[in-house]
Amino acid sequence: MPSDAARLIPRVDALRAELVAIRRDLHAHPELARTEIRTTKIVADRLRAAGLQPHLLPGSGLVCDIGPNPVVTGRRRVALRADLDALPLQDTTGLAWSSVVPGVAHACGHDVHVVGVLGAGLVLAELAAAGELATGVRLIFQPAEEVQPGGSLDVIAAGALDGVSQIFAVHCDPKVDVGHVGTRIGPITSASDEVAVTLSGPGGHTSRPHLTGDVVFALGQVVTQVPAILGRRLDPRSGVNLTWGEIHAGTAHNAIPARGTVRGTLRCLDVRAWEKASEVFHDAVRQVVEPYEVEAEVTHQRGVPPVENDERATALLEAAARDVLGEDSVLLTEQSLGGEDFAWYLTKVPGSMARLGTRRPGGRSYDIHQGDLRIDERAIDAAVLLLSRVAMVAGRA
Repeated sequence: MPSDAARLIPRVDALRAELVAIRRDLHAHPELARTEIRTTKIVADRLRAAGLQPHLLPGSGLVCDIGPNPVVTGRRRVALRADLDALPLQDTTGLAWSSVVPGVAHACGHDVHVVGVLGAGLVLAELAAAGELATGVRLIFQPAEEVQPGGSLDVIAAGALDGVSQIFAVHCDPKVDVGHVGTRIGPITSASDEVAVTLSGPGGHTSRPHLTGDVVFALGQVVTQVPAILGRRLDPRSGVNLTWGEIHAGTAHNAIPARGTVRGTLRCLDVRAWEKASEVFHDAVRQVVEPYEVEAEVTHQRGVPPVENDERATALLEAAARDVLGEDSVLLTEQSLGGEDFAWYLTKVPGSMARLGTRRPGGRSYDIHQGDLRIDERAIDAAVLLLSRVAMVAGRA
């Protein structure tokens, strides 16, 4: 019997031109979170053309089962996940398939994620039809990864993980050469929460700060002292990071305002520290502003937990990469303080996410969430091969 790689590579070769064309079409017509209607239809229509029966989720997104029924095999399905949404950014790539939607762009590579899982699904469907797929596979095309709360929570609530034993995904990494993937056991991305502190007081003249609560001065203490307190109250190994991105107070240089707000993000690589961080954050703000006779309103909006890659699932992903991409294709990836709502799936079932290299060897390194992001489209082949192979390996394990 031919090896898995020998069975996969010709099938991926046959799909290459079509998948590149679909990716370029999606890139030219990006859709924001929870509006991915066109994208969902394109994926659903292609799956139906392959003889599959996709199930549309409320609003946007879909799931699609392939291969043997777990009731027959006694084996739970393996899931592959892609995210559908784009970002509210202007596309500045200048490519022929640049976004035609003003102010919206696939600047995080989700268009590549979509065709990677779609291509894997088409390959696996062929194997299933030939009786060569041992375990059922579920494709998950998820809306709204880029917002909080993310679409993964809606997908889970809709039952997409029912009967699933493991889940896998890739995420574009434009700092890694195409044909390589980055993996890591444990936290690979960070918890990411939105936080805000609003201070209020009676206001007054800047010549008499002793007669009022000085909101601006107190905000300054919050900005500088609260991150330092978190660094001493939470385990420094947890990678806790509080960074402010927005501050508003006052409209005149000689008037102490009655209200001011600072907003930012609270990130953490350790789920236990993340669970404790909210209480510590609230306490720190109260302690810092207490001497200044101002009132504090503290908001902490939970975002996503860290993506914690399971050891066994990561080993399967690495083995799959070496099989189909080459022995030297696997790299140890760095941890990121960015958030990824794939994390919510991993609170329900074990799984792993790999960073998919999208940089042309010797070429420029780009960054995600930037309008000029360019991707070497050979990464599509790599994604399809990797996801197809890991679904087969995990199904047998």
